[in-house]
Amino acid sequence: MRSIRPRARRGTSAVAAAAFATVLALTATACGPEDDTADPGPTASADQQGTEDVALPDLDQVLKDLDIDLDKWKDGAWDNWDKDKWLREAGEFINPIIEDLWKPDRMREAQEPDKPVEEEDISGDQGVTDPDPQPVDAKQVSSPYSTAVPEAGKVFFDGPDGSMVCSATVVQDPAHPGKSNLVWTAGHCVHAGKGGGWYKNLAFVPSYNDAGKSAAELETATREELAPKGVWWADWAQTSSQWIDTGASVGGQGAPYDFAVLHVKPEGGSGKSLEETVGGALPVEFNAPQVKDIANITATGYPAAPPFDGQMMHQCTDKPGRLSLDSAQPTMYRIGCRMTAGSSGGGWVATGSDGKPALVSNTSIGPASATWLAGPHLGPEAKGVYNAVSRKFANK
Repeated sequence: MRSIRPRARRGTSAVAAAAFATVLALTATACGPEDDTADPGPTASADQQGTEDVALPDLDQVLKDLDIDLDKWKDGAWDNWDKDKWLREAGEFINPIIEDLWKPDRMREAQEPDKPVEEEDISGDQGVTDPDPQPVDAKQVSSPYSTAVPEAGKVFFDGPDGSMVCSATVVQDPAHPGKSNLVWTAGHCVHAGKGGGWYKNLAFVPSYNDAGKSAAELETATREELAPKGVWWADWAQTSSQWIDTGASVGGQGAPYDFAVLHVKPEGGSGKSLEETVGGALPVEFNAPQVKDIANITATGYPAAPPFDGQMMHQCTDKPGRLSLDSAQPTMYRIGCRMTAGSSGGGWVATGSDGKPALVSNTSIGPASATWLAGPHLGPEAKGVYNAVSRKFANK
């Protein structure tokens, strides 16, 4: 089995660099056959996740405290992944805009690799996991993507081994109705987990490759063709304390808390919000219905491992089942889907409590056979992260 993990390439080389060691393995809560959300035991409360008001750090001061010159950072100093400096930065998210860093070749080459998850990583099944779902073929989304799925796109970022990519979704901001700048993705797409730090140069590209062109056609594509709605840099990122404290390169710790929220702003400046620019944003459904009460879930992403190439948006729709592997962790949703590496962080959409589409999870993991995907159940910890980011920018 393998997890859906970031794949890296150094610079603009066509040769893949060594994959960054942040493998998400399988963990979830054991629960009865009629209950998807058995008590997972002590976890961080919504307040502990950061819903209290926290002032944004002064970027210049933070960089000075780290002995970093902003001009040197933008000129390439960001690429210093010295372990001491990187871990030191884990305390603060630092992401200055570097104009034109995400050029077409860098965006095309940022992909995700296969990372194996051993069978012993799932040996904790307590007998309540539903049978493996039947594989569902991933279907290419009709172009233009900005019409079919305007909220979806890609998150690009840099790690110690080069440029990487995940999928992501524009979500509503309760503090700014109709003018959201919030993006939902996976926790492992923003932070390396236990012993690591924040990734750098995080940027969201909505409707990436909007026209659905092939990899060959994109060889000469302009930045505007790949990013028709612009490049939106994260000025804040937040994931669960569980992912930061326990997320691991092996074994699966932190998997059920593998979610994150970004607040973004346009690289070139714009009077419009992200939601206004793309034409929509999804509400987030916390404590979504039990599996038996969900007719189907649609997962969206940009799968990159063969037979896909990461350039086209795909979707899978299936009735979810449960993946419950650890009685101390929340149960994960699971659907049949043949999307491969590259789809991490992509939104899972189901009918919300108001009868309209809502985001209920995000792609986190899948097996080497690429027959299914699993995503976290969004409970109080996820709501705490979401509220914290919304409140942080409520008066801005």
